[in-house]
Amino acid sequence: MATSFYDLSVPTFLQTLAAVGGFLDSAATHCAEIGADPDDFVHARLFDDMAPFHFQIEAAWHHSVCGLEAAKTGVFTPPALVGPVPFVELQGMIGKAIAALEAFSPDEVNGWAGKDLDLQIGPRRLALTSETLILSFSLPNFYFHAVTAYDILRSRGVPLGKRDFEGPLRARSTSLEADPSNAS
Repeated sequence: MATSFYDLSVPTFLQTLAAVGGFLDSAATHCAEIGADPDDFVHARLFDDMAPFHFQIEAAWHHSVCGLEAAKTGVFTPPALVGPVPFVELQGMIGKAIAALEAFSPDEVNGWAGKDLDLQIGPRRLALTSETLILSFSLPNFYFHAVTAYDILRSRGVPLGKRDFEGPLRARSTSLEADPSNAS
């Protein structure tokens, strides 16, 4: 069976957004346990010349939801950045992104497959298809910003591991799930 455009995009974005939401929740819990303020993460950066944490969360939202909107409309138009906001609002952004993606139906998204797109993205004009927009522009940018947000939290002491970044894997159902010898 061929993989559909929907399968390449929506569930992939949802898996990582669920992980982002999870590590944001872990950061809030960690702060509550140690008496720190999660708002201290909002301006945190890995390096001085990199965008801050709040930008990483906004960009993950934009490259997932707005990437698919670009596949639909042929125009990549993320909303204006909201800038530094309280940590809880960043958590809300991830929830809104998940809700927006869940609203797309497989038939709707698959209907955008194979579409030629001529996009103006910043100073670049790109001739793409809907698939190459998602696979070569949106997904790489989405993962970059999601992993940078993860790295900022991890570098600030939030106890996160690789599985926190992976999110819920989309494994097929098998009898292995019930076998305790397969537990890790």
